[in-house]
Amino acid sequence: MTQDFGLPPDAFTKMDAEDDAVFYAAPRFVTHIDDAAIAALSEFYRRTLPAGGVILDLMSSWVSHLPADVPYGEVIGHGMNAEELAANPRLTRHFVQNLNADGRLPLRDATLDAVLICVSIQYLEQPVAVLRECLRVLKPGGRIVISFSNRCFPTKAVAIWRALSDEDHARLVGLYLQQAGFTDIAAHLLVDGSMSDPMIAVTGRAPEHTHGGPDS
Repeated sequence: MTQDFGLPPDAFTKMDAEDDAVFYAAPRFVTHIDDAAIAALSEFYRRTLPAGGVILDLMSSWVSHLPADVPYGEVIGHGMNAEELAANPRLTRHFVQNLNADGRLPLRDATLDAVLICVSIQYLEQPVAVLRECLRVLKPGGRIVISFSNRCFPTKAVAIWRALSDEDHARLVGLYLQQAGFTDIAAHLLVDGSMSDPMIAVTGRAPEHTHGGPDS
């Protein structure tokens, strides 16, 4: 698939080109990062996300890593497996959708305070298009938090992700966000990986003057 920011067409190919719905058909009730990385991410969410806010946990599963003692107004979950999402106690509602087949989010413009993408950005074949959708549904000044480690399902990760280091992953995600129209883009090293899984978060904000991305 062709992106619009100078990367080659095969950058977003996968070793396993079968429909993602097949890969995610069976639930996986496991965590994809270790306890130290989870704790660091939860603490980052505590500092970053507004208590009482409306949160979209995009590409979620049976756990969201949100701090247990912080109340949110609503946590909307999205994923590829209905059974996993139904088991997530933090979600107030959820929907199943293959973003690689249909990247349009079934949510209204400017209604969310934050969007989370945890250890999943590497699976998007049209990441900028999906992030423009995230921008569309965020309120002006709303925040996106994209976090990742060095783990993934390699057959489902896009080629450019497999080819890069963690530091270059942060630069790539920052490029995605820039192309999508986010501002205040910054990378945060949450765990350096010397004693546990590394954990990096890249954040951005929806511009104050617009509700949507460049193409909305």
